[in-house]
Amino acid sequence: MQLTHRTTGAPVTATYWMDHAWLGTHVEPGVTLDVADGRIAGIRTGVGTPPPGATVLRGLTLPGLANTHSHAFHRALRATVQVGSGTFWTWRELMYRTASRLTPDTYFDLARATYAEMALAGITSVGEFHYLHHAPGGTPYANPNAMGEALIAAAAEAGIRITLLDTAYLAAGFGEKPNRHQLRFSDTTAEAWAERASLLKGDDHTLIGAAVHSVRAVPAGQLATVAQWAEERNAPLHVHLSEQTAENDACHAAHGRTPTRLLADHGVLGPRT
Repeated sequence: MQLTHRTTGAPVTATYWMDHAWLGTHVEPGVTLDVADGRIAGIRTGVGTPPPGATVLRGLTLPGLANTHSHAFHRALRATVQVGSGTFWTWRELMYRTASRLTPDTYFDLARATYAEMALAGITSVGEFHYLHHAPGGTPYANPNAMGEALIAAAAEAGIRITLLDTAYLAAGFGEKPNRHQLRFSDTTAEAWAERASLLKGDDHTLIGAAVHSVRAVPAGQLATVAQWAEERNAPLHVHLSEQTAENDACHAAHGRTPTRLLADHGVLGPRT
């Protein structure tokens, strides 16, 4: 029995015949996939031999994978931080040092290599949790989104779709100003963050989303601004939730509630979160 599924009326521009393919619930032998304008146009099962002109894919073919939470510059930390008996907080100091050296040009080079590694591993879409916004010291670049646009360009060159999760990161902790490393992460207020993030543009391969770095990095009174920005654009909204027990304890001390409760009380949690 042959099953045919068509999703578009556009002319077929390529056909693939797959020895075996994962179709969402099971592995199916003998599957033909039609592509039109870069999108799946039709799937046919029960095709015992490759149709004329089809590209043959032996073995098992899987749909492209999604890396839904990436920090591209952390690639530079590989093999440098797993030493001794360090903690999250000692790791963070090394991360800050790496971040302090990046420019839009070097970040593009690093991200392109990182995304290319993802593409080679079968990842076709990445959610990039992006908070490295400004020059060292917190001075905005002439193009305030130079770093984010470097990531978008890097993904395009690597051949991977990107959701740029532009991240609000405004404080070092509850009631604490950003430290010297975090100044380049901070837009100073959620309103300023929203103004800058609104300048980012998506396209067929780029989606712009939002993120609250954490409850320790965005003051409670400014959480709603980020949530509203995402809601108005029907954009995805990410957050580092309860990264550390120390963060949970500090949140209780500052607000008398858990990070989850705090986010819920300020409208951050919802179907896009």
